[in-house]
Amino acid sequence: MTMPMRMVLATLVLGWLWVYAVVIMGDFGTATSYDPPYLPTRCRGYNREQFPENGLFAAASQAVWDNGAACGRKYQIQCLSSLRHPCKDGTIEVEIVDLCRNNPCPAMLVLSNIAFEAISRTPNTKVGINFAQ
Repeated sequence: MTMPMRMVLATLVLGWLWVYAVVIMGDFGTATSYDPPYLPTRCRGYNREQFPENGLFAAASQAVWDNGAACGRKYQIQCLSSLRHPCKDGTIEVEIVDLCRNNPCPAMLVLSNIAFEAISRTPNTKVGINFAQ
C-alpha cells in the first residue's frame, strides 16, 4: 500500500472513530453539584412534582438549555476519572429541571447533590463527564 493510500485510510478510520465517539458515546463536558433550595426552577416554577422521585436531576448550562427545550430531557451520565477526582463506576440518568443559575455556569450540567454523589467520590468539585440524551 502506498503512503498516500495509508493516509487516506487512516483519515477514514479516525473519522469513523470520531463519529462513533460523538453519536454513540455522547458528548464530553463537566459536571458539578448545587445545593438546595432547588425551587423555583425555570422549567416548572415551584411545582415539586417536577423532580424525579429518585432525586436524580440537573440544571443545564446555556449550551444544553436549547431555549428551554431541554426541560424534561433525560441524559445518561458517566463520570470520567482523573487522579484528583476519582469517579464511581456506572452511569446514571438525570432529568433536566432547570437552567443553571450562575452566569457563567460553572459546568455543562449542574447535578442535584444526590446525582453528583452517585457518580463522584469527591464532593463539591467539578468532574469530567460523558453524557448522552
